[in-house]
Amino acid sequence: MAADTSAPRARTLPLRPQPWILTYHSVSDPTDDPYGITVSAGRLDEQLTWLRRRGLTGVGVAALLGARSAGKRGLVGLTFDDGYADFVDEALPVLLAHGCTATVFVLPGRPGGSNAWDPLGPRRPLLTEEGVRTAAAAGMEVGSHGMLHQDLTTLSDDDLRRETHGSRDALRRITGETPSGFCYPYGTADRRVAESVREAGYAYGCALSPGALSGPLALPRTHVSHADRGARLRAKEFRHRLRYRSAGTPGPGDAG
Repeated sequence: MAADTSAPRARTLPLRPQPWILTYHSVSDPTDDPYGITVSAGRLDEQLTWLRRRGLTGVGVAALLGARSAGKRGLVGLTFDDGYADFVDEALPVLLAHGCTATVFVLPGRPGGSNAWDPLGPRRPLLTEEGVRTAAAAGMEVGSHGMLHQDLTTLSDDDLRRETHGSRDALRRITGETPSGFCYPYGTADRRVAESVREAGYAYGCALSPGALSGPLALPRTHVSHADRGARLRAKEFRHRLRYRSAGTPGPGDAG
């Protein structure tokens, strides 16, 4: 019988979802919220309770990615964009009560300012430098959201560098630690922007829907609103798993 000289078949690895990362913004009264980005502290408590009942613990993105490398499971990423002052007053106590951590993406170019980029309002105060340090001291990861919350894809190369490199230097000064994560304002990025983030030294970048971009500098996330409870969160998790699957070994940080 002739020997089988055909090339060995490549081992097919199962498709696994990208890590599930949830996106929050303000934690306060959601009544006046034209953008749908506010959840109450009570609703955040319900959402974290739902996660914990499913055996999931919320952590910051750097911890989530580290867990994937270490083979740990049962984690979901929690992120809070824009660095609202209510993160310390409202979100932080709920997170700690559930044994969770999170990444808060702040704007070092607007300490103690407001969300002036939102034309419809309402105006919400942003963290001061002391507030940023308070979040870090409580065990939260502090990441950059740029300096001023601008659409980075529209900026000149010099302005883009100030938003990426400059914000990293500013946060190092504020917290005494170099941030490893960057979050694209408005959730949008292109290859030029992602390259600037890489050159600045960030280990990862968070988007919402990264489009053609992929890899650690274009992590997709799931927006969470006040309307999201168990059934809606489950649907959003399922949709995430369908949309963002990557070939490779099981992702130990994956939810579920």
